[in-house]
Amino acid sequence: MTVLIAPDKFKGSLTAPQVCDAIGSALQELNSSLNIYSLPLADGGEGSCELLTKLSDGTFTTVPVHDPLDRPIDVAYGLSRDGSTAFMEMAAASGLQLLKKEERNPMITTTRGTGELIRHALDYGVSKIFLGIGGSATNDAGTGLAEALGVRFLSSDGNQLKPVGENLRYIHTIDISQLHTRLAAIDLTIFCDVDNPLFGPRGAAYIFAPQKGADEKMVAVLDAGLRHYASLLEKTFQRPVNFPGAGAGGGLPASLKVFTNLTVIPGMEFIMQFTGLEERIQQADIIITGEGKIDRQTLSGKVVNGIAQLARKYNKRLIVVAGTCELGPAELGQLGVYKAVTLMHEGISEEYAIQNAASLLKQRISEALVQNLTM
Repeated sequence: MTVLIAPDKFKGSLTAPQVCDAIGSALQELNSSLNIYSLPLADGGEGSCELLTKLSDGTFTTVPVHDPLDRPIDVAYGLSRDGSTAFMEMAAASGLQLLKKEERNPMITTTRGTGELIRHALDYGVSKIFLGIGGSATNDAGTGLAEALGVRFLSSDGNQLKPVGENLRYIHTIDISQLHTRLAAIDLTIFCDVDNPLFGPRGAAYIFAPQKGADEKMVAVLDAGLRHYASLLEKTFQRPVNFPGAGAGGGLPASLKVFTNLTVIPGMEFIMQFTGLEERIQQADIIITGEGKIDRQTLSGKVVNGIAQLARKYNKRLIVVAGTCELGPAELGQLGVYKAVTLMHEGISEEYAIQNAASLLKQRISEALVQNLTM
């Protein structure tokens, strides 16, 4: 019997490889004759850079850049074995994870660090860059990234503006005379699993800025800035920038659309292609997937949903593991889940489950699958 273990991370608790190790260990103890294949996954967000780098037999390089508040930090990105492709995560340089709760403020955060990563890869000589844009702390529409690549944003009196959200409304002129010369020679692909536009009620400011520290007044200022910047970009470069997905990453795709050869692709779709996931599922008898929390978001674009679609396609038995599960039997049935295994239950607190996730995972898998795998 062949078992494919293909989970996402359990955020704040276990990486995807650690989830694979815990499940694999439990399965081996149940039945040592099982043919087990582990494939740690990501959906284009956190963990994607590491996954893609390892699958391309690549290496990591560490670069001094700036965090969302312009403080110096060291950030790693991946390079494929042949050196032609770079794998990056926006969150590593410009992510909410880098800030304390009291530091969150999308009026003053910048994507400069992400641009510095790209600049380093350009100087290295790559021809392709893959960038995950989830988890950002910013709402600067990618102006910080653009400045790191040579773009200057000027006010009406000719002064250079700091590339942050609160200054979007003041940009009068966009100077690309010093734009990095290799930008036109590379292909840049971003993973984007949302279809939010750049501005408006479903835009970057109104939907995402509050979780980055913005109050209602800030949201209104940021949205007005995004509208102004979009109008200026379209007028200056004759390219539409308010497309579905432009609101992701604090509006980062808007600048990328103008200054790079940009391709936008759903993260899970690309990961499935890159890893050969469909073929692996065809070859397996049982598939085990999971993530930290199964909820309604899981039904669109997440790792579990992507695997569930392929499991249904090939009529494979699907087992889902999670810290918690908010979906009822009908919704799990809609996903095609044969069995759902959760770490938390009566008597187990969330804090305990997070701190003891690996041991709990092994225990729950053993309890849930003992009849299925020991016959």
